[in-house]
Amino acid sequence: MFITNPLKRPAAKIGLALGGGFARGIAHVGVLRAFERRGIPVHAVAGISAGAMVAAAFACGCDSYDIEKVGRSMRFRDVARWTISRLGFAGSDRMITFLKRLLKEDRFEKMKMPLAIVATDLGTGEPVVFRDSGDVVVPIRASCSYPGLFTPIKYDGHCLVDGAISMEVPAAPLRHMGANRVISVHLPNPVMCPDPSSMFAVVNRSFQVMSSRLEREWRRHSDLVISPAVSDLAWDSFDSATKMIELGEKAAMDAMPTIERWLDRNNVITTEDLPRAV
Repeated sequence: MFITNPLKRPAAKIGLALGGGFARGIAHVGVLRAFERRGIPVHAVAGISAGAMVAAAFACGCDSYDIEKVGRSMRFRDVARWTISRLGFAGSDRMITFLKRLLKEDRFEKMKMPLAIVATDLGTGEPVVFRDSGDVVVPIRASCSYPGLFTPIKYDGHCLVDGAISMEVPAAPLRHMGANRVISVHLPNPVMCPDPSSMFAVVNRSFQVMSSRLEREWRRHSDLVISPAVSDLAWDSFDSATKMIELGEKAAMDAMPTIERWLDRNNVITTEDLPRAV
């Protein structure tokens, strides 16, 4: 006989994890645009570093065109101020003004969807996940505090730096926010010469080595990984916004068959999905 009564499956709740990449983070805009074009619902979003900025903007109700407009005009001087400090070459206080221009809301509890921002506690080495309530700006500044370049953010007795130190792509927090399908957007690192020519290049190369060790962990929490082909673009490629958005959209569109299959097949279990009894 055949089982003919279809059963309801839990609806797909998509979580979107946006990794870092500084200027290359504008590739995330292309990913969001592909989701908008195909009407893909997002249940929750999480971000690290540049991905934290985009995630917060998306969560507060900005669409991809809103984010693109601000992202295209962004330059290093908009988020950093050179300073004399033993802890870093630049302060991120200018980021406060920039984020006010980008975000429609600046508190977690006012977001249109659940949002998580990840930074790293320099003392413990552990990730710090900000979500649910409180100010959004300070966590974003902390998540963007690239060691050596930006001075760390002191907050609530903690010294916070770039979230990518402890969690390259924030896939894991989305599982705790109700997502049952996690899509991670990973921006591949630029290919660098093994013999760097500056201190910043040494730090950047060290990050690349470290991130390769962390990759297995965030991939374990991901159902799908989208990787825009931005590895040939430098960390400060602000002038390549058009290309990066196109690459982000292309990578997301390539993943659409899988994403749309989740949405089509997760609502109802058909007789084709069930074993037959003779």
